[in-house]
Amino acid sequence: MQKGKLINSFEAWKIFTEHSKDLSHVVVQDVDFVRKKINWDEFHFENTTFLNCKFRRDQAVELIALGAFVYPKFDNLPYNPNRNKLYTHQELLEGYSEEDDQSIDIQIYQSFIKNRYSPPLHDAMAQRLHDFNIDEALRRLLHFDSTGMPNRRIVGFMGGHSTARGSEYYVKAAIAAKLLAEHGYYVISGGGPGIMEAANLGAYMAGRTLENLYTAVDILSDLEFDLEIENARDYLAKNYITNAQKVLQLFPDGNENLAIPTWFYGHEPTNVFASHIAKYFSNSLREDILLAISLHGVVFAPGSAGTTQEIFQEAAQNHYGTFGYYSPMIFLSKKRYVEDTSLYSVLHQLAVGQTYKDLLYITDDPQLVLEFIQKHPPIKVV
Repeated sequence: MQKGKLINSFEAWKIFTEHSKDLSHVVVQDVDFVRKKINWDEFHFENTTFLNCKFRRDQAVELIALGAFVYPKFDNLPYNPNRNKLYTHQELLEGYSEEDDQSIDIQIYQSFIKNRYSPPLHDAMAQRLHDFNIDEALRRLLHFDSTGMPNRRIVGFMGGHSTARGSEYYVKAAIAAKLLAEHGYYVISGGGPGIMEAANLGAYMAGRTLENLYTAVDILSDLEFDLEIENARDYLAKNYITNAQKVLQLFPDGNENLAIPTWFYGHEPTNVFASHIAKYFSNSLREDILLAISLHGVVFAPGSAGTTQEIFQEAAQNHYGTFGYYSPMIFLSKKRYVEDTSLYSVLHQLAVGQTYKDLLYITDDPQLVLEFIQKHPPIKVV
């Protein structure tokens, strides 16, 4: 019996139970049994869990008596804790308009922040179950092997969420992501605005011309702000999402890529250029996963404290070989990481005598980002 087997449809239930009546360590999730005639006495239950399944009262009572754990349904939530797939921007933005944002995304965020720091048990369980299911959907998308290597060559992009559309490193990050995607790499980001949006945009535009990318950036940069907001960041513009949707209409069917955002920063708008969105409640899980799966490299464009944290988090993973591979770390901005902060120099010194020292690189050229990653694949920890 496969420990931890997950069954999340009645069809999957039928296939499984045709071959085995042993439900030891099986999780059955979001399956409707109300109108099904099942002889539960035929089955062996040991650490068997039914999550969010629909039963007649007598069925639930019988299952509990037989030793199964039946967790009740979650009600009155704007999200499904038992979802079995990643999000799309279309799903998250359902109900959105410039005049009145009633999107699914903002409804989930508003529900989350009511008890952000101390959620009651019911909410905490729902959030953790949701994030577990996002984990599972991510595994199905990326197909990790026994060493933890996904079947795609993943490169992550980190950098400032407030980086302006059309600014120097927004464009450079977009070009680097475009080049990487065109050479078979799978681009991911933290799913927010700024550098994260630039990375997903660049990957989305893979296969199109640079002129097309510049046209997209020009559309995105034509922003309208509320006059009462001084020094507003791009993502506070009234037409921020509308402009992004204009780009999608002009350039439909973009290249596949991934965003991994969090409702911890749910005030930031949905990134529409990611074809898959693995959105989490837990920011710590999300940050760890972002770096853990970016085994073919992480590109650090200019950013502030959050990006600095990610740099040293990735350095720690490389230093100790936490996830089975040493991965390239590319710093896209000599000014930011040498002149302004010395972060590259500090990290270079930290890496003396370590395998990953040769995987550190700094440049201002998106083409050289691609070339370095091509020449420096991840190194297996032995």
